[in-house]
Formats: sequence, C-alpha cells, structure tokens
Amino acid sequence: MGRYNLEYPKDSTNTIKRYKVHGVYELENIHRIVNSCPILHISFNSPSQPFPVVLPMIGQMGSFERPSADLSDPLDLYLHGYVSSRIMNLSQTTIVDGQEYHGMPVCVAASHIDGLVLTLASYSHNYNYRSAVLFGYASIVKDEEEKLYAMELITNSVVPDRWRHTRLPPLPAEMHSTNILKVRIASASAKISAGSATDDKSDMGNEELVNSTWTGVLPITQTFGEPVPSPYNKVKLPEYISEFTKDSNDEKQKISLDAAQGERRAL
Repeated sequence: MGRYNLEYPKDSTNTIKRYKVHGVYELENIHRIVNSCPILHISFNSPSQPFPVVLPMIGQMGSFERPSADLSDPLDLYLHGYVSSRIMNLSQTTIVDGQEYHGMPVCVAASHIDGLVLTLASYSHNYNYRSAVLFGYASIVKDEEEKLYAMELITNSVVPDRWRHTRLPPLPAEMHSTNILKVRIASASAKISAGSATDDKSDMGNEELVNSTWTGVLPITQTFGEPVPSPYNKVKLPEYISEFTKDSNDEKQKISLDAAQGERRAL
C-alpha cells in the first residue's frame, strides 16, 4: 500500500477560489516550492504602521523535533534575521478570536516563474508558475540547540553541505546578533500552472491570425554561472559546490522545459 499524501486542511484562509484547478494542498508540493525559493516574502501587521509590512527573508522548512522528517511531513518554517529588526521585536503572544497563540500572525509567499506563455490574443497570455502561501505564527527561537539547527538548515539550503565547510562554531557575537524566527504553520496552499499555449476556438479558426502570430512558451530558468573566486581565495573549487551548481542547473532547466511541454489544465 502506498503512503498517504498529507494535505493542509482547506479552510477560509487557504482555500483557492480562482482557478481552482491549479490548487494544491499536499504538504510535499508546498514545502518543495518554499524550500527551493531563494527569497521568501513575509507579510505582517505592525502597530506603528498604517500599511501591512512585507519583508524579503531567507528561510527553510524543517523539523527540530524530527530532523529526519521529509517534505511530505508536517514542518515548521525557520527564518533568518537580525536581532533588532522590526519583525523580531514584534514576535510575541497574540490573541486571535479569543484564543491565545504563541507568536505573531504572518503570511509567507514563495514564487517561481517557469515560462512565459505567448498566445494569439494578449488577453490569454500567461505564466507557467509555482507559488505557495503559508499562514502561521512566528516566534523567536530561544533554545540554543534549536537555533544552531536552524542556522545550519538555512545555510545548507543556500549550498548543500556548506555549513561544515565554514568556520565553526559561530562566534558568540554572531549568535547574539542573529535571531531565528520559527513559524508554526496553521494552513497553506499552492497554485501550479504549467503547459503550452491555448487559445479560443474563434482565434484558432482565424487562419490569417494563426499564420502571422508566433505562439508557444519561452522557458525561464534561473541558473548558476561560472564561480568567481574571491581576491583572497586559495582553494580550488570544491567538488560539493561544482556538483551542486551542475545538478541545480540541470534540475531547473528540466522543470521549465517539462512545464512548457505539458498539457495545460482546462479551467
């Protein structure tokens, strides 16, 4: 019997209402989108501001309690930030609908664009994309061991195995100036759109239009270039870095090409 794919329960916060066919609730797909996104955008309300605040941050999903957990398991989101930043100062116990939650309500967005979809009509132009939105409560990690776990997790999300190839342990001053936010996820969902161009029958039947307009997908791939050593570097490029850049570039190119060649879901 195959393993059951866990999903985030649908509620008024995370349920996809527009283009429901693109909606995804499986933990594995959502967590993969988040963990492969180099920059996450964190939204929250600040009492001192009339507008919602959005911050770009680095983060990664994992489980300190169960380090062996994979992307299909329930995970927390760890965010790296400066000790005196506004979001760190605001993380506290919050009352929502009479219920007490440990942490500040936040919304986290992660997005990837895999291609530009060009059609006969400008109205039906589209993107191939993968996006996820998480809702949860952020609090500062106080436990030293969990903080180190999160710092290693986030560092290795930049380049796998990078943590142990750097100066360790972090200096006391570095630990003091760095805070880690832990977001307990309350709900989440994703939208994934992929496929080639599609057009209305009326446009497809316009022979002059079809014969004069290029249609298709321009795949988008964010890749690593040739490594540039620092002025003081004395070390040959390590294998773990060269392998990572090659594997990452190959994987990203495959994702964008697969998305471009797939069949678009009917809305």
